[in-house]
Formats: sequence, structure tokens, C-alpha cells
Amino acid sequence: MSKLLIVDDESDIREFAKSFFKKRGIDVFTAGCGKEALESADNDAPELILLDITMPDMSGVEVLKTLRERGNDVKVIMVTGIENEETVNEANSWGIRGYIHKPLILEELEKIVLAELNGS
Repeated sequence: MSKLLIVDDESDIREFAKSFFKKRGIDVFTAGCGKEALESADNDAPELILLDITMPDMSGVEVLKTLRERGNDVKVIMVTGIENEETVNEANSWGIRGYIHKPLILEELEKIVLAELNGS
């Protein structure tokens, strides 16, 4: 079973996306902050992380940087509600698979996530 980690400080987004992907046969983990995301990445070994950029304790880019510095090359898709070219460039430099913009469009989200999990 594919493993997906959803990281977002908004619990309604996390739970909605979790339910959506569980119905598609994906093993889903969630984290509400950067610290939880790093713990889950270590403990649950997801194949893909949907990582919100804007969170209170540490940004998604800081989480991504920490993962890479630890040697974790998990696939990461950044999720953002803001357009900031500097942040985009920094995230790209740490090796991401792409971006998804909020508000989330389920058909787009499903297509991107399934493509990554299926190795396309």
C-alpha cells in the first residue's frame, strides 16, 4: 500500500485530504506542524509528502531542508496559498516534485498524487 503524509496546520484540510485518499486505498498519515512532520517522515516512511509552506512552528521549506539534510529523499509536493518567487526558488533548490495551490482542487490533487505514487 502506498504511504502519503499530509502536513498542514489546518486540521480541516488535513482530515478532508486524509479521508479522500484513504478511500483510494492509500495509507495516510497526517501532521499539524513541522516537528510532527519530521517525526512522521522518520517513523512512517511515506513515499510522498504533501507539505504546506506556511505553518506556525517552522515553514514547509524548513521541514524540507531538514529532511534533505538528514539524507531523506522522499518525494515532496509543496502546498501553498501564496505566490512568493523567493520561497518557490528555495523549495526547488531542495528538490521538490512540484506545487499545488490552495484552495485545493480535488481532481488536480488526486491526479498529481496518484502520478507520484505510481511512479509516473
